[in-house]
Amino acid sequence: MNREQMNRLPLREFDDGVPPPPRLLLIATVGVFVLFVLAVIIGIIILQVRPSMSELLQWGIIAAPILTIGSILLAVALRRVLPRHSAIILTSFWVLVWIGGGLVFILMFRSNLAPGQRETVKRYLPFMEVFAPPLPPADTVLPTPMAVQEGSISVDDLLSGSFGAPATATLGQPAAVDAAATPTLMPSQTPTLAATATVAPSMTPVIQPTLPPTAVSIAPTPQPVSNSGVPRPPNKLLGGIKHVKQGWNNCGPANITMALSYYGWTRDQEFAVSFLKPDREDKNVNPWELVEFVEVNTDLKALTRIGGNMEVLKQLIGNGFPVVIETGYMFEGSDWLGHYQTVVGYDDTLQSFFVYDSYLGSGENGSGMPKPYKDFDAFWQNFNRTFIVIYQPQDENTITTILGDLMDTQQAAEIALQTAQSEARANPNDAFAWFNIGTAYTELGQYAEAAAAYDRARVAGLHWRMTMYQFGPFTAYFQQGRYEDILTLVNSSMNSGGQYIEELHFWQGKVYQAEGDFSKARASFRQALVHHPGYTDAQAALASLPS
Repeated sequence: MNREQMNRLPLREFDDGVPPPPRLLLIATVGVFVLFVLAVIIGIIILQVRPSMSELLQWGIIAAPILTIGSILLAVALRRVLPRHSAIILTSFWVLVWIGGGLVFILMFRSNLAPGQRETVKRYLPFMEVFAPPLPPADTVLPTPMAVQEGSISVDDLLSGSFGAPATATLGQPAAVDAAATPTLMPSQTPTLAATATVAPSMTPVIQPTLPPTAVSIAPTPQPVSNSGVPRPPNKLLGGIKHVKQGWNNCGPANITMALSYYGWTRDQEFAVSFLKPDREDKNVNPWELVEFVEVNTDLKALTRIGGNMEVLKQLIGNGFPVVIETGYMFEGSDWLGHYQTVVGYDDTLQSFFVYDSYLGSGENGSGMPKPYKDFDAFWQNFNRTFIVIYQPQDENTITTILGDLMDTQQAAEIALQTAQSEARANPNDAFAWFNIGTAYTELGQYAEAAAAYDRARVAGLHWRMTMYQFGPFTAYFQQGRYEDILTLVNSSMNSGGQYIEELHFWQGKVYQAEGDFSKARASFRQALVHHPGYTDAQAALASLPS
C-alpha cells in the first residue's frame, strides 16, 4: 500500500485503542504550564527589582482584575475551539476565587498589613477604608498622671524661669542617659499630677483635661525681632527649589530633598528614605537626623534649633537660605499630626509665609502655599518652633549673625523656655506651651522641672500622637526614676500604631535595663535596631548589657 492509499484510509483504521485525553484536561494542562512560566518570569523580575511589599500589593491589585477579565474574554473569543460552556465555567471559577480571596484579603488587610501597605491598598480600592483598624477617636489624649506628690514643683516655679543646670544633651538629640545612674525615685514612688491642680492666684483658671488647642484658639505670641542687623527685603521667594511629593509618612525625607534641591541636589526622595527610614513604617524622623543626613551625604552644613521666631525665618529666607520647619497640622479628614514643611518665601505686605508642602503641593504656579503669619506661628508652636537651616560652609558667619543667641544651643533652649512660659501664663490650659516648657527644661538638663511641666501638659490634654514625634518626656521621667510613666506613654503610642518607631522600643528597653530585667531590655533594644539598624543609642545600650 503506497502513501497515497494510506492517506485515503479513515482515521479509525489507525486507532491504537487508547482514547484521546479530554480536551478540557488538555487545555487545563496547557494553562497550568503557561501560568508556571509566567510565575517564573515574575519571580525573576521580583528578585531583580526587589520591590517593597507595598509595590507588590500595588502590582497585585492592578494585575488581578486584568487577569480575570482577560481570561474570560479569551474564553469567549475561543468558544468554538474550547469545550462547551468553558466561558461559563471559567466565570464561575473566578467568582468563587474573588469571593473567597476577597474574604481572606479583608482579614489580612485588617490584621496583617502594616499601615503603609494598607494605604497602598486604599489608594486603589478606597472602599477598603471601612475594613481598616480604627484609629483612636479624635478627642483621645495621652494618659494623664494621677496625683501631685507633696513637695513637687509648683506652677510658679515652672514659670519663674531659672537656668541653673548645664545642658547635658545636644539640642534636638536624645539626652545622654547614664544607665548606671541611681534614679532619684523608685518606680513605686512615681510622682503624678491631680486632674484639678490648683493654679497660683495670679492664674485663676484651673487646668482641666482638654484637647490640645487648635491653631485658631492659640493666641499669637509677640515675636522678638532679631538684632542681627542683617538686612532683608520686605518680601522674598526662593527660586530653584524642586517640589517633592512625599510617599507614606515621608514628609521628613521629602522636605530635606526639596531643601537640598536649592543647592543643586539631584538625588530623589528614596535616597533620603534609605538613610533616614530603613523601616518605611517609621512615623517619625527627628530634626537632628535630617541634619545628620545633610552633613553625611553632602558638602553642605545644616543645624536645627528650637525657640525660633518668624523674624529669624524671614532673615534666613531673605538672605537665600532654605528652611525646613517641624509643625503641627490638621489635614482635611484627619485630626492633629506632626508634619515638615519647606519655607520658600514670605511677604510682609500679605502677612504670609509661603511653603512647599510635600503632601498638599507647591501652590499656584509653584510660588508656594500661602500661610498667614498668625496661623503659621500657631501650628509651629506645637513643635517648639523647631527649624532646620541648610547653608554652604562659606556662609557660616552670615548664619551666625542672623541667628544671634539662637546659635548657642543652651541660649536657644532658654529663649524657647521664655516664650513657652509667656504662653502658659496667657493660657494655663495650653498643653503645647507646657510641653514646650518641659522640652526646654530637658535641653537645659533641669529634669525635675521638665517632668513637672510634662505632667501639666498631660493634664491639659496632649493629643495621642504627641509622643510619636517628641521624646523629651522619656528623658525627663527616666532621669527622675519615673519608669511607670515611661511605660505608660510607650504602650499608649505602640497601641496606636507607634510600634514601628525605634525610639519607643529604645526607651522601653532603658526602663527594663534600669529595673534589672536584662532579657526584656535586650529584646527591646534589638527591636529598635530592627526598625533602624543604624540607631547608635540602641547599639550602645545593647552592648552595655551583661552577657
